[in-house]
Amino acid sequence: MKRFSLLIILYTLFIINILAQVGDSRRDLAVGINGGYALNQVSFSPNINQKMHGGITMGGTVRYTCEKYFSMICAIQGEVNFAQLGWTEEIKYGDNQTGTYKRDVNFIQIPIMVNLGFGKEKGGVKGTILAGPHIGFCLGEKTKTSGEWTDNDLLARQITLHNTPVQQKFDYGITLGLGMDVSTKNGHHFTLEGRYGLSLSNIMNSTKKDTFSRSANNVITVKVAYLFDVLKTKN
Repeated sequence: MKRFSLLIILYTLFIINILAQVGDSRRDLAVGINGGYALNQVSFSPNINQKMHGGITMGGTVRYTCEKYFSMICAIQGEVNFAQLGWTEEIKYGDNQTGTYKRDVNFIQIPIMVNLGFGKEKGGVKGTILAGPHIGFCLGEKTKTSGEWTDNDLLARQITLHNTPVQQKFDYGITLGLGMDVSTKNGHHFTLEGRYGLSLSNIMNSTKKDTFSRSANNVITVKVAYLFDVLKTKN
């Protein structure tokens, strides 16, 4: 939690620095919806053999553009998203896969990111760089199994994991991304983004007496969004 507090402080200082720049002021506010697909793995230590876990993500987006500094368009982007994360294990007996174990873990995620754009501000295409912290809250979980296997196919730590619900409901970390924004002259925006989210917290307890010292989400997300301007700078 101390690392995340330091991250928030540094991020706030960075935002203040952007807002203090002497550039062309903007007051553009755009809102809209987003949706996409998330591929997640949980970094367990000791390691658990996994493949990528897929799930949907969708939510609302607010973007406030505050300044154009030379060719860089500076904005703050916030979202409230539903994301279906979790993990999928490959159950093996010897060298043969006998089944799978899948845990869907649903989160509400709130990223607050710097959005730096390069290209056409209106009526064209611009590339975007996104970076910032996120927080999340676990809403619930659901387990699915397939194939034929028994507890004899598993290590003791996997049996313990399967019998343990998510213990840490609050999640926090950092999000990085690249994207493309296609805008019209009358204030409509269509975006495509790829992101990587790294959790700095664990979903399971991680004291010395617990089974896992680390259990953090690592998620790759591809999403699209539609935004429209509700406030626009008068040129």
